[in-house]
Amino acid sequence: MPDTPPDRLSLDPRSPFFKEELLRRGVGIRFNGVEKTNVEEYSVSEGWIKVAAGKSRDRFGNPMTITLKGTVEPYYERAAEGGEADGGDTDQQ
Repeated sequence: MPDTPPDRLSLDPRSPFFKEELLRRGVGIRFNGVEKTNVEEYSVSEGWIKVAAGKSRDRFGNPMTITLKGTVEPYYERAAEGGEADGGDTDQQ
């Protein structure tokens, strides 16, 4: 079974796509081949990420976000507890 992040994930605890146990492992996002560290939510199948728009806040105090479309590649930064880390290719010639 491949150890891949879900199709959609959010940092907002009020969202139905919020999963604390997955976020604790650390989820990194590669968007159009570039590492992004400010992603609030993503969807792989729909091809978008939501990022904070500067320091702007809505009337409820939540960060204003913009949706960017492109290729989304999520990955775990740490291995699952009790599982082995995915070290990539270990074949050396």
